[in-house]
Amino acid sequence: MDKKWLSQWYDWLRAERGYGDNTLSAYARDIEIFCEFLASETLAAPELSRQDFRAFLAAEQAKGLARTTLARRVSSIRSFYRFCDKRGFFSLADISWMKAPKTPRALPKSVSVTDMDRVLKAVKPDDPASWQQQRDYALLMLLYGCGLRISEALSLEAGHLPLGDWLQITGKGGKVRDIPILEAVRKAVHQAAQSCPFQPHGQQPLFRSARNAPMNARAVQRLVEKLRLALGLPAHTTPHALRHAFATHLLAGGGDLRAIQQLLGHASLSTTQRYTDVDEKRLIDLHKQIHPRSTRRKKPGAG
Repeated sequence: MDKKWLSQWYDWLRAERGYGDNTLSAYARDIEIFCEFLASETLAAPELSRQDFRAFLAAEQAKGLARTTLARRVSSIRSFYRFCDKRGFFSLADISWMKAPKTPRALPKSVSVTDMDRVLKAVKPDDPASWQQQRDYALLMLLYGCGLRISEALSLEAGHLPLGDWLQITGKGGKVRDIPILEAVRKAVHQAAQSCPFQPHGQQPLFRSARNAPMNARAVQRLVEKLRLALGLPAHTTPHALRHAFATHLLAGGGDLRAIQQLLGHASLSTTQRYTDVDEKRLIDLHKQIHPRSTRRKKPGAG
């Protein structure tokens, strides 16, 4: 493999695609492994055939790698071949057969209604003067009550107050969406703002640390982790799981899938449709537990 091709590809990934150091390191490792395979088969990159590529995948699968790792390897190789084709280094007539093994679609891990009640009750401040408790409660209410990502909740500025019935959020990829604000959420944010001793203004982030710095995502993660351990909640109880709970609970209550897509800011409906799988699983589990013909149903007098 020509090292100049690889060097220019790395530069392109960093400058044009904006990949960070961790992603670049992973892509570099993928291509390094691929080059080792080519060398072992005395092949040059432009000579790769469909059969050669399948042999490479088989060798990688034999290592017991996760399917997600294999998928990334294929993505790295396809990216490299496309780059070389555009730059005129070499070309394969067709690379459509460079496909990764299908990965099972992961279901969003949500939090039950009961557990969400426990979380919110545990963090709800008893003392109105406890500004940090007021802040934490308001943040969790934004995640669960509005389906916001951590970054979106923390991007709330002092100038956004007082909150109205709707809040405009800029999410991933600069995509803007309007979120309806529940009265309970609005009240929690208002009380948090009123109790904060630092009183930010204008475009300053509303949520502050004890040192008057903008609160960061790690602090929110630690908050939920502390609650998870204290309440004995499932391991998947994270700040992002509260966003999943927002979606699954709306869907279970009869929410429209398209409306939920807009509220979450998903570019594709297929992303939102994963929540229907979650709800269907809940219904299937419930059916197995209570249906008279279910083999899992506890027999009268048992236990």
